[in-house]
Amino acid sequence: MFGGRHAQVTAIRRSDGNIETFESTRQVSPLLVFLKKIPLIRGMVALVEASASGSRHLQFATERYELEPGEEPEGTTSRLQMILGVAVVGVLSLLIGKAVFTALPAFLASVLFDGLVTNLILQNLIEGAIKTALLLGYLLAISQTSVIKRVFQYHGAEHKVINAYESGVELTIENVQKQSTLHYRCGSSFIILTVIVGVVLYSFFSYENVWDRIFTRLLLIPVVVGLSYELLRITNALRDVPVLTYLGYPGLWLQKLTTRQPDDEQVEVAIAAFNRMYELDALAAEPVNGSTFVHSG
Repeated sequence: MFGGRHAQVTAIRRSDGNIETFESTRQVSPLLVFLKKIPLIRGMVALVEASASGSRHLQFATERYELEPGEEPEGTTSRLQMILGVAVVGVLSLLIGKAVFTALPAFLASVLFDGLVTNLILQNLIEGAIKTALLLGYLLAISQTSVIKRVFQYHGAEHKVINAYESGVELTIENVQKQSTLHYRCGSSFIILTVIVGVVLYSFFSYENVWDRIFTRLLLIPVVVGLSYELLRITNALRDVPVLTYLGYPGLWLQKLTTRQPDDEQVEVAIAAFNRMYELDALAAEPVNGSTFVHSG
């Protein structure tokens, strides 16, 4: 999946070998445009919006891949309701997952270490370490399944295509395969930043017991997300500064888990999605340039 300034495109390879795309136009909401201009708030807005959009495109990929050539899914009359329902489920899954990965490390850190460690900063570092361990363990576990491994291969293909485009080379399978599967602007960097920002932010808030600790962490989720988003924007802007470029390295390290080397057919699908996104954006009022597109990862 690739998202441009005006369009989002997901491509899949059907069982007959043909590549099919799902295209959606970005809806311009005056409220969202306003909220996206407000620092700290725009991070949460972007995260929820990306989750809703990603869920719709993932539903398409799952639905169309399982159909035989020429077959259409049932219930097309209520497709709008289905899309809205998938978006809502995607957002709820995001919020629930974020709550679990926030509350569980806080609970484990309190139960296992609060009796041994009294320094607030050390307590938060331990909590951050537990959260990182849980995250890495989760990614390692799901990456062993064939489905997720394939998803991670397509994730790597997306990065390769973007790297090739930004390098100015023609988007051929051969050229794209020469590129790295890692990319500085990947959402994996955002995940790591939320852990780091959380460790720092939590140090300003004391707690009386484990439940007070968990409640505080959950209450601070929007703040952690907002600060992490702003920090991600800063690291992206400063990635060419020799010393400051290292700020993005933790996210690149995490991508070692969330990306895999794609095969040529997967790269071909990624190229098709990007080219279609580029074409749709070119038809809009503003041309595509190196800073107007993002990707799903």
